[in-house]
Amino acid sequence: MAGASKPPIAHVVTELHMIIDCHGHYTTAPPQLQAFRDRQLAAIKDGSQRPPPDSLSISDDELRASVMNAQLRLQRERGTDLTIFSPRASAMAHHQGDEATSADWARVCNGLIDRLCTLYPDNFVGVCQLPQVPGVSPANCLAELERCVVDHGFVGCNLNPDPSGGYWTDPPLTDRYWYPLYEKMVELDVPAMIHVSASCNPCFHATGAHYINADTTAFMQFLTSDLFADFPTLRFIIPHGGGAVPYHWGRYRGLAQDLKRPLLSEHLLRNVFFDTCVYHLPGLELLAKVIPAENILFASEMVGAVKGVDPETGNHYDDTRRYLDQLTTLTAADQHNIFEGNARRVFPRLDAMLKRRGR
Repeated sequence: MAGASKPPIAHVVTELHMIIDCHGHYTTAPPQLQAFRDRQLAAIKDGSQRPPPDSLSISDDELRASVMNAQLRLQRERGTDLTIFSPRASAMAHHQGDEATSADWARVCNGLIDRLCTLYPDNFVGVCQLPQVPGVSPANCLAELERCVVDHGFVGCNLNPDPSGGYWTDPPLTDRYWYPLYEKMVELDVPAMIHVSASCNPCFHATGAHYINADTTAFMQFLTSDLFADFPTLRFIIPHGGGAVPYHWGRYRGLAQDLKRPLLSEHLLRNVFFDTCVYHLPGLELLAKVIPAENILFASEMVGAVKGVDPETGNHYDDTRRYLDQLTTLTAADQHNIFEGNARRVFPRLDAMLKRRGR
């Protein structure tokens, strides 16, 4: 294997109080969760057979075992402190079932996140799955969002811009169709990570195409709208390094100019942020060179889409801290912002929670 004999690159010691990973999914749930989902989907044609949410039985010990040798071990090994944790994105599958199906599934998945955050409050803080349904107003998500934030201390949500699973049947994110959800987000002062789920369109591989397409599409929708004039405090994180956006930053600057939009720094970068789920050093170098440091949040999506070892380095692709530690262009202030400061600013409820805990 090329490069396999190279010694691992040590993490650079930085003067950081903590390192917050803004993008983690519960991908290691016990098999009972999938069994519940299978029963739920099998009952779509006969609602009387739908399993109630409280029929799922997973013990605390089983929850502990599911993360002990996965997320918790990797936090220790990679030197990260806290993961903003949400249900498995590819399993949200909003295109399957009806409103009742989606509501129960969101409640069950969010319940496991809540329990893990209670078991490991120093390691995880919750972000919720929304009970979206294609063609159904996002207003149906408000109760679950408020329940998770107000009752269970979650600090944000994942928003699927395409609940149809690759066919894009709902209006753009800038349409007034979405405004009830945005109003609630502003009221609760929580951001959303733009995150699609599984693709049922054979043209789009879920993690290799559909995810990146959605990241890029969301940014372009924001660019062509005046959404943030209506919601000046609304905040979105576009994951996976922003899809194609940083690589084509000149294209988007030029399109904004042609469309008589303001400069992107004024038009979008007060409200739109990017994470560092880019799984090679040149990609992170580009992201950090193009996007201001105050708009980048550290993230790894570890135990997620890309779990393997890079044969060129001998390290895991998703050990994104390793790449950031090699960037020579970041100042100490930039590092602090990317690893901690920006997450506390974009997730004010997280900042308040940490301050209450003396962190």
